Amino acid sequence: MTEPQHANPDTDQRLTDLEIKASYADDLLDTLNALVAKQQEQIDLLLREVSRLRQRGGDDGLSAGPRDPRDELPPHY
Repeated sequence: MTEPQHANPDTDQRLTDLEIKASYADDLLDTLNALVAKQQEQIDLLLREVSRLRQRGGDDGLSAGPRDPRDELPPHY
């Protein structure tokens, strides 16, 4: 069998350019996937921390209920 001949000499260069662009796109996709995974880990950690703080409650200002102004310290304390 004979090898196919390209009708346009620029076809090889265009194909090479597309392969390079696809390679860069693939690398970018891998990088972004790793970044998304890391961000999800951070989100999960923050959600656990918020949950822990809500369970702890107390006077840390994170309780869900309204605060009584009589329980607040005056500004000079």
